[in-house]
Amino acid sequence: MKTFSVCILSVVAAVLGGCVDRELTITTDPPDAQVFVSDVEKGRSPVTFPFTWYGDYDIIIRKQGFQTLKTHAHINTPGYQYPPVDFLSELAPWWIVDRRYVHFKLTPATQPSDQELIDRAKTMHKRNLEPAD
Repeated sequence: MKTFSVCILSVVAAVLGGCVDRELTITTDPPDAQVFVSDVEKGRSPVTFPFTWYGDYDIIIRKQGFQTLKTHAHINTPGYQYPPVDFLSELAPWWIVDRRYVHFKLTPATQPSDQELIDRAKTMHKRNLEPAD
């Protein structure tokens, strides 16, 4: 009876020890850009954070002197995360680590000339003076 109990406890301990860790790392060129994923600020690049779901993530990257980048990243589902295998991978007695990396290159912002700013201001001024429909 004691041997049976030890075997059961060993199996339970092994099963409870398994886990799948998912991490996404976002890097940018240049580094130190502000990163938002699905409207949640994750920090400054390079940034690594855990994720739960595979699929599309909306990404916004901002840095002074560069154009704001609004894009998305698609995280493909690995084979061991499809049913019914996903249940077994969660219960496996070892850690499964899924690390994904995404890199974005930012484009330098272009400053409009003085004449372009004046023309834009005149256009907006005219638009504001027109009566509303």
